[in-house]
Amino acid sequence: MKKILLTLSLAILGCTFPAQLIQGTPTAALPPTQLPTPTQTPHPTAEPGTEQNPLILALGVSPRPSDEMITAGDLIAAFIESRTGYRIVTVAPTSETALVEALNRGNAHIASLSPFAYLLARENRSVTAVMASVREGQAFYGAQFIANRESGLISFYDAVRNENTTALAAEALKQLENKKPCWSDNTSPSGYVVPLGLLNQAQAQTGNGAFLEGQPNVVRAVYAADICDFGATFIDARESPILEADYADVMERVIVLWRVPKIIPYENISLSNVLPVEMRRIIQRAFIDLMLTPDGKAAIQTVYGMDTLQIAEDAMYDDFALYVRASGLSLSDLIK
Repeated sequence: MKKILLTLSLAILGCTFPAQLIQGTPTAALPPTQLPTPTQTPHPTAEPGTEQNPLILALGVSPRPSDEMITAGDLIAAFIESRTGYRIVTVAPTSETALVEALNRGNAHIASLSPFAYLLARENRSVTAVMASVREGQAFYGAQFIANRESGLISFYDAVRNENTTALAAEALKQLENKKPCWSDNTSPSGYVVPLGLLNQAQAQTGNGAFLEGQPNVVRAVYAADICDFGATFIDARESPILEADYADVMERVIVLWRVPKIIPYENISLSNVLPVEMRRIIQRAFIDLMLTPDGKAAIQTVYGMDTLQIAEDAMYDDFALYVRASGLSLSDLIK
């Protein structure tokens, strides 16, 4: 199968599908078909999915994809071919920026996108999300604001009931005005971007933050109480195994001020909107069937790092998009 390096871009169409978890074991899986090497340059005017104009499946972003990733990508492409009859070739995108550009130009048709890349693509209306990654049974995760118990800041979170004591973020977060935050890194959804969006919505202007390169480091800094006044992490970074030995009382000393609901999505699989709706539905069905085979599930994990998938809907990203927009950060700066 011919491999191509992507140096091209994406966005979204609101095609809705019922959400369901894709897992289980099939009675039998069709063997992947052998893909011939393309002998000519694709013709954009030809019918998509034909030998003259094959569909392009992007592997996971990597400057140098491993042999294992390439082989797994071949398996995915072959399976989709066998289920749909569409001609598929694979490419190796060198960056997510290049991948978004390729999708936007119609030079890629099937790809995995991070949440930020998907929002950028959605702005261009170039893609539709058809499958969403699921981790530990959840398609979303949340964030939390934390502080040292001795900081004097008020907790608006009830640990016994596992819920915020107020539904108003502004009420809980206004106390953080002029306080110094500890952030994970400048592209972390839970450790920076979404919490920053909430603070901006609450009109709580904080001091200059410290970026500590890792959420356990944020917990350590809040525990020590000598770097920042509060921090932001995913739920619940305090329980990270690497903190157990040296911070046995971390759950007592580091308190949650307020929790952000689970609105942060994981990666997804998106399809180019240059493909007709029915064509996208057929490919989506092929991914569902692929995940029901042991080899297919292993290939998806190798290529995209996804263990379980569920059917995606565009509305899944609305709340996340709201907070990202409120952060004031540029989506193009949040992907690499």
